[in-house]
Amino acid sequence: MKSTVASAFNPRANSIGFVRWLMAFMVIFSHAGPLGGFYGGKDLGTQFSNEQSLGGVAVAGFFFLSGFLITKSKMGRSSTPRFFWRRITRIYPAFWATLLVTAFILAPIAWMKETGSIDGFFTAPVDSPLTYFYNNMTLLMRQPSIAEMGTTIPFYTLHGGFEWNGSAWTLAFEFGAYILVGVLGIIGALTNRVLGTAVAFLIIVLATVQWLRIPMTEFGPAFSDFRMLLLLAPFAFGILFALWGEKIPLDDRFAIVAILVALATYAFGGWLVFGQYFFLYFLMWFAIRVKFLNRWERFGDFSYGIYIIAWPLMQFAAYFHLQDYGWLVYHVVIVVGCHIYAFLSWHLIEKPAMSLKNWTPKWLSKLIAVTDPWWEPWRRLRTRLNFPSGPPAPEPVTAPASDVQPKVASS
Repeated sequence: MKSTVASAFNPRANSIGFVRWLMAFMVIFSHAGPLGGFYGGKDLGTQFSNEQSLGGVAVAGFFFLSGFLITKSKMGRSSTPRFFWRRITRIYPAFWATLLVTAFILAPIAWMKETGSIDGFFTAPVDSPLTYFYNNMTLLMRQPSIAEMGTTIPFYTLHGGFEWNGSAWTLAFEFGAYILVGVLGIIGALTNRVLGTAVAFLIIVLATVQWLRIPMTEFGPAFSDFRMLLLLAPFAFGILFALWGEKIPLDDRFAIVAILVALATYAFGGWLVFGQYFFLYFLMWFAIRVKFLNRWERFGDFSYGIYIIAWPLMQFAAYFHLQDYGWLVYHVVIVVGCHIYAFLSWHLIEKPAMSLKNWTPKWLSKLIAVTDPWWEPWRRLRTRLNFPSGPPAPEPVTAPASDVQPKVASS
């Protein structure tokens, strides 16, 4: 029988964990340019491509896998409130912890290193550390800096700015993508796949139009920020893989062609228009085909913790001139530091928070009880429109049906 994404994908045995871990470190290596002064002070990859950095490639991979896994999760049996509760417990607790660690551990130590004492730090009139958590807790990074510090480190001297967590901006877009999946689930677009496909395809087409230098503001002010389509396009591609997995072949020969096309477009042009989609196909092929890495997360899923702490840790290291010890020492220290933090984050915050995914807080119970009757007319309308309430019948998977539960993804 011809192998497809749906027939070959085993939610309990795949290498997605390794792929996400690897991409987290692609982001670190890329950011070592502007944060540590390596690679001419530029993001790694921009020396070869005028379209995307190595970190940008990794973020596209994050969003693709997230689109695939989150869509499969919503196609399951959980209600919409439960779906969002699970997304909240996955994203927010660890992010909040990182904000607190940055504001009250890393930044004060860096301040003392820069000024010689703690005086003036907590009373800073601009970008106070006391407001850093509050201003950024929603995922919208409204206060990027703390106490106007950082004028002596590479990121400021090379680029004239300072951010304590320049990677975190993607999280707001990711949660926005979760909202998109939630809405698609409500209107039945994940069960009536034609509608879901139309929405995902439209996003990809609009992204293509954007990269062809057509002004997107003509489509409305919502498209004024190019980053929205930059990230939603790979996420939408992941949605298509979730919706049509039983039709998408998992072909070894095509995977080889796909990675070659991706590399060629990255070097010579066309990456954003079409090359990235070949790369994303290769990622899915690799995650499914490479079996020996499927126990990569046996000690925990560290990719999210690594992603959200890497930039703050690299900024912190710059105050102590870690970059002056050379490329190898710099990266070894950062990699080890990120792993230590990610290990603690997973076992002390992320895993305990995710254990609450099936717990129903009182406010959520009340919300479900109050809003459930509102959905009954829509359920009847969906039935008349042939939008079934459950997911389409899946192809058999290698794990027993009772064991199938998609992993939670995050970038």
